[in-house]
Amino acid sequence: MNGIKVRRKLEEFFLEDLGEGDLSSQTIFGDSGVGEAIIIAKEDGIFSGATIISEGYALFGSSIDVNVHKRDGEVLKKGEIIADVKGSMATILSGERVILNLLQRMSGIATVTNQAVDILQSQHTRICDTRKTSPGLRLFEKYAVRCGGGFNHRFGLYDGVMIKDNHIAFAGSITKAVEAVRNQTGHMVKIEVEIESEQQLHEAIEARVDVIMFDNRTPDEVARFVEITPNGIITEASGGIGFHNLADYRHTNVDYLSLGMLTHSYKSLDISLNVK
Repeated sequence: MNGIKVRRKLEEFFLEDLGEGDLSSQTIFGDSGVGEAIIIAKEDGIFSGATIISEGYALFGSSIDVNVHKRDGEVLKKGEIIADVKGSMATILSGERVILNLLQRMSGIATVTNQAVDILQSQHTRICDTRKTSPGLRLFEKYAVRCGGGFNHRFGLYDGVMIKDNHIAFAGSITKAVEAVRNQTGHMVKIEVEIESEQQLHEAIEARVDVIMFDNRTPDEVARFVEITPNGIITEASGGIGFHNLADYRHTNVDYLSLGMLTHSYKSLDISLNVK
């Protein structure tokens, strides 16, 4: 993750929560209360968010000593200590909620991504995410997908062209949409087209796009479309794919399966901060 972006986001989140200050901690502990706390896993999963702990508390100054024991992508077992935190008790508790919120969400995403990779059990097909992320949290959620063994699709509308059904409808055809893009973008920009039929597949191939995404196609259709697609064009399948049918796509030989569920239907992992 971009460290500058992480710090700016954390500042934004802390300011939202703290406002003019933590009334509870400041009135109970003041500036002199010093103590220790542990961040602990309350259930099994995959960890993501080591930087959140260290960078989060670093924003409060040098009054906190942080020792993170787990690395991103490592397996967490219930009861394992993720990190030790020592120093100003008021500061430890003031930063607790924001840090835990992010750790829980990121580790939840890493865990569900890892489960998807395990279910698929493919040496060829990669699991990747989508833009169906929480507003303001895309940086963290997409990083968590990587921690779980998945890969990232484009980060936003700015780093790749994806021509979807509405673009095609307005342009008049896949060919016209691709021509419009090529007339206005440089050679470093990849073009992906979403298709729903074999006729559209052939048109996308003829247009020499970089990536073809098979939208809401059955495993049999995906396998057949992959066979038709020439080498050199990346293939992707998306839509209606989840734990219930993920294994059915194992032998389709598609390059990527993009799953919105990784970042919109995950369950946060239970992680707590306990004062010693």
